[in-house]
Amino acid sequence: MTELATMDFHPQPQAGAAKPWAFPAPERGALDNGLTVLRCHRPGQQVVAVEVLLAAPLEAEPAGLDGIATIMARAFSEGTDKHSAEEFAAELERCGATLDSHADHPGVRLSLEVPVSRVSKALGLVADALRAPAFADSEVERLVRNRLDEIPHETANPARRAAKELSKELFPATSRMSRPRQGTEETVQKIDSAAVRAFYEKHVRPATATAVIVGDLTGVDLDALLADTLGSWSGSSAEPRPVPPVTADDTGRVIIVDRPGAVQTQLLIGRVGADRHDRVWPAQVLGTYCLGGTLTSRLDRVLREEKGYTYGVRAFGQVLRSAPDGTGVAMLAISGSVDTPNTGPALDDLWKVLRTLAAEGLTDAERDIAVQNLVGVAPLKFETAAAVASTLADQVEQDLPDDYQATLYQQLAATGTVEATAAAVNAFPVNRLVTVLVGDAAQIEEPVKALGIGEVSVVRAE
Repeated sequence: MTELATMDFHPQPQAGAAKPWAFPAPERGALDNGLTVLRCHRPGQQVVAVEVLLAAPLEAEPAGLDGIATIMARAFSEGTDKHSAEEFAAELERCGATLDSHADHPGVRLSLEVPVSRVSKALGLVADALRAPAFADSEVERLVRNRLDEIPHETANPARRAAKELSKELFPATSRMSRPRQGTEETVQKIDSAAVRAFYEKHVRPATATAVIVGDLTGVDLDALLADTLGSWSGSSAEPRPVPPVTADDTGRVIIVDRPGAVQTQLLIGRVGADRHDRVWPAQVLGTYCLGGTLTSRLDRVLREEKGYTYGVRAFGQVLRSAPDGTGVAMLAISGSVDTPNTGPALDDLWKVLRTLAAEGLTDAERDIAVQNLVGVAPLKFETAAAVASTLADQVEQDLPDDYQATLYQQLAATGTVEATAAAVNAFPVNRLVTVLVGDAAQIEEPVKALGIGEVSVVRAE
């Protein structure tokens, strides 16, 4: 008889106590040229993330040249006084770096990611781009052509078309917020390299810029590195730009952008509300999440699970301009798409959800799940240096304190069901919502009129 072999099992490891987590706190400083610097050491993050914020807001664009901030942002990576566009791209590639840029209402932002071992070279390239961009005629002309090629595709996209129409409806024509962020065909085709350089010289300077650097900075002499790179960028100081007040008309109404034959209706329902400086913001975030922040939220539960009208409907708040003096605004919106025959019934049920919320409020269970999802996921959400840098840059752009995000999670956890309900009801009042529908007007106009949710008008799709 053979003897059976025996195995010794090691005891199963036991989970340790969870470590307390808070959003990382940056160290703030400034270079001799006036550039504000936020640095955040994140051990283990071998890919460093850098965000450079430039005070070149869309409202500073010259009249008739909407989109010039976008062209300038893209042109920063198209050559410098040291490298042609091709050479600049090759140098970035040798660093294993990616450099992205975009323009939005608060300003222009450059986003760099690079292995920490190559951060010196990559920061030098970014510094060259900011200090002495080439803005070559041929490169600007190519960027303008590319942007003109993008516009028809955006117009054909129902979600983008709905967003364009909602901005046009909410804000007066004189407001930059009423017009496409990246310009129109009419405005973009007027942009040339001379105009881009003039915009750059007027608005881009270190004294009004901020750099955010996040990653494992062990062994990196960041002060010397910054002095040699971004510290070489010079420019004059500037007076703060006056910021015009934001006005919006959220009179309840419906605009149908006619797309004959469309099998779906894209819906975007919105108005403007409080920004992050308002004390209602945490409750507004929580209440909006309960309404339509995830697959189990009320809107999805009714319109998707119970009725089968849609693949998903979301409610969200997006800051457009943030200001400590109370003049900031956020876009509060509900978006999704439904099949054409059910457009009327879907909107009817959506309004019923809003009315029920106002009449009966949220449940404690809804509130608890929302807090768990929003606060509990934070350590995972901010695992990467890029996620931390982006959020710190958002805080700078929106004139928020450096500990804002950490405080926000504490406030969310402390917000009660009654507060969250009140904030959601105030954010989406049933009689003060502008509804944009991109779809077949011949099929949806009469059913929507019958709902009585506002005067209905039809505009032709481009």
